[in-house]
Amino acid sequence: MARTLKLLVQLMGWACVAIGLFHLALGNAAIPGAGNAGTTVDSWGRFMGASFCGYGLAWLWAGRQRPVPAAAVRWLAAVFLLGGLGRVLSLALHGWPQWFQIVLSVIELGLPPVYFWLADADERASADLTAAPATGW
Repeated sequence: MARTLKLLVQLMGWACVAIGLFHLALGNAAIPGAGNAGTTVDSWGRFMGASFCGYGLAWLWAGRQRPVPAAAVRWLAAVFLLGGLGRVLSLALHGWPQWFQIVLSVIELGLPPVYFWLADADERASADLTAAPATGW
């Protein structure tokens, strides 16, 4: 489970960095349906892209720690879940978005419970290794 956690944390980090840079570079063109949204939405989208890139870097930082800190994983997963809940609120207030946004919503609501479940796997594995009696000759 510790390996799975490390893999998912790294994957999440790199995905968020890539998505953030994509939005930073392309602005409105990176948002389905926002091509003609204007300069205010473009500015906001690029800012959020930079923020999402930073969020991805936080995941990568967590994944480089030994052991991967459970508290950091839980906080980062909670932020991701909050984004998914924001999409649910938008759906309730304004209706169904473009189809790809629905796919993202499913990921943002489905992946955090996996992270919450795995969050302390690496810390437990490290504790098990240090608590194991020395075997030798």
